[in-house]
Amino acid sequence: MSERTFVMVKPDGVQRGLVGDVIQRIETRGLKLVALKSVDVGRDLAEAHYDVHRDKPFFDDLIAFITSGPVVAMVIEGPNAIKAVRGLAGETDPIEASPGTIRGDYGLDIGRNVIHGSDAPETARQEIKLWFEESELLDYERVDSPWLQE
Repeated sequence: MSERTFVMVKPDGVQRGLVGDVIQRIETRGLKLVALKSVDVGRDLAEAHYDVHRDKPFFDDLIAFITSGPVVAMVIEGPNAIKAVRGLAGETDPIEASPGTIRGDYGLDIGRNVIHGSDAPETARQEIKLWFEESELLDYERVDSPWLQE
């Protein structure tokens, strides 16, 4: 089943020059990039994105971090895209993430774990709508799609 998910390379990933590697891993997996932009995240967007954590003690730290530098926001599409991206990303805590995952290869701290990916279909829809206008989402067929899925 093809689905869309929201992916963000966080400020630490952007500052460390990891955007290209993250995109390469996603595309090599066979997933399709349907939207991409660099964003200087303001407080309102940050708070809306992390609203589910508003009452947690680490909320202010999340907001401070995500607004500390530019991020790269993406919409990714493909079969089971949410699960596929989360597998590529690895465990939230990089110390627990397997080698070969983005967080396992590049992260050392849960607060600096390089990438965010939606965790469920409803979350993906909310995050995509929050970060992108409908007109920014492309609809196209990858030329290699017959080689990627039945």
